[in-house]
Amino acid sequence: MKKLLATSLGLGLLINSLQVTAAPPANIDQLLEQVKRERVLEQQQNKLREAEFLEARDQQARLLREARSALASEEARTASLNEQFEENELIIIDKEAQLQEKSGSLGELFGSVRQMVNDSRSVLESSMTSLHNRERIEQLNALAERQQQPTIDDLHLLWISLQEEMTASGKVVRFETDIINAAGEMESREVTRIGVFTAFSDGKFLRYLPETGNLVELARQPVQRLRDVAKNFETAEAGTLQPTVMDPTRGAIMALLVQTPNLKERIEQGGWIGFIILGLGAIGLLIALQRFVHLILVERGVKRQQKSSEVSMKNPLGRILSVYKEELAQDVETLSLKLDEAILRETPSIERGLVTLAILAAIAPMLGLLGTVSGMIETFQSITLFGTSDPKLMSGGISQALVTTELGLAVAIPLLLIHSALSSKSNRLIQILDEESASIVARNAEKQHEPTDG
Repeated sequence: MKKLLATSLGLGLLINSLQVTAAPPANIDQLLEQVKRERVLEQQQNKLREAEFLEARDQQARLLREARSALASEEARTASLNEQFEENELIIIDKEAQLQEKSGSLGELFGSVRQMVNDSRSVLESSMTSLHNRERIEQLNALAERQQQPTIDDLHLLWISLQEEMTASGKVVRFETDIINAAGEMESREVTRIGVFTAFSDGKFLRYLPETGNLVELARQPVQRLRDVAKNFETAEAGTLQPTVMDPTRGAIMALLVQTPNLKERIEQGGWIGFIILGLGAIGLLIALQRFVHLILVERGVKRQQKSSEVSMKNPLGRILSVYKEELAQDVETLSLKLDEAILRETPSIERGLVTLAILAAIAPMLGLLGTVSGMIETFQSITLFGTSDPKLMSGGISQALVTTELGLAVAIPLLLIHSALSSKSNRLIQILDEESASIVARNAEKQHEPTDG
């Protein structure tokens, strides 16, 4: 085939070269010779093409026979494999039945093992001990995802992992590792780990992130008292007893504890109504303080006047006593009226501020109720806009409602008690003034009746 193609190709090139190089015929004879020569060449070329066609036809027939033979062979092989596959399926079904019969309770045992692996994996992934043994998580993952029955080595691995976790839960370990500080930067520190529950460094509590496998410093630390306990525990000598802080929930309680708002944040939750209530409370306390000081000074002056025979104009009792003069005879009714007038002049200075305190004590809970209504309106607006799917959207209004009520009561109750105490003290002073004035009137009445009786 290849030789025939080469011959035809050479002949074609020869004909083309002859056609190119041959000179045009000069006469009729040369033209006739050229036509005969070209006819011969054309006949030869047609024979070569016919030979090529016949050879290609024979080759296609041969390839067709080979393909049919291969197809028949593969069909026979497919039928044989199908028969073997069906036989193997029957064998597998029989073997599985034998396996279930012979395994007995082992199937339930291995199911319990897989369930235990899944439960233990979630606990070990969130454990701080994974900082030192990260390979066990990968091994447990492979064991949980395996379809075959676990081997003795797999059971031994699970037992060792649980035993290591139980052993680590009763130890206090100090080690050097990289942690993420509050600024988000990675730094190396000495960490003290108490069992599998709590870890702290330099008196600051840490939290383990199982997603990244890192210890993170809490952005908001607990109160200073707990941090001091952790700091003292870190600096204590080995073998000594020292109190410490431990979170049995592995950080859940600590995370909630640090999220508890402090006094400043709780006041800010009350909004502008809360600040007004606190402002009124501060004004009430200032008034109460001023009145307490004033009444104490007045009480001391009155007691000194009661013990002294000289009249002093620096205290209310002295100013009342100055109305009565022993050397001047006065009518009882006139004297009584003058003493009452003097007491009425002293009463406003003694009772000053009490009405203001009573008003402030009454306004504070009303403002708290106003904050409650405002907070509930805000809560219902959030529910209208966003629904009840996310409670955090409603927490702002509820916080304002509760905090303002709390602030109103926290201000009103002390103001009521202070008002009651100041009222008692002022009433006691006014009673003393009434008693002294009554005694003056009685003495004057006796003096006026003495000559008549004589």
